[in-house]
Amino acid sequence: MPKIKTFKALSKKVKVTKNKKVLRRKTKQNHFNSKETGEQGRKKRKDVRLFKADEKNVLNALPYSN
Repeated sequence: MPKIKTFKALSKKVKVTKNKKVLRRKTKQNHFNSKETGEQGRKKRKDVRLFKADEKNVLNALPYSN
């Protein structure tokens, strides 16, 4: 049976943890961040978990993730 290709664009945008949780980067981090409060800036540094329905699709697109 041939190998399944990994969806490379997606693999660069998400991280799959050991327990198959899919993490992504917080949005709106590129510019105009000086206007924001320190609390908002600190929250943006953390990764966010995808919704379960989206996680299922992502894991299908990344066949060899963990």
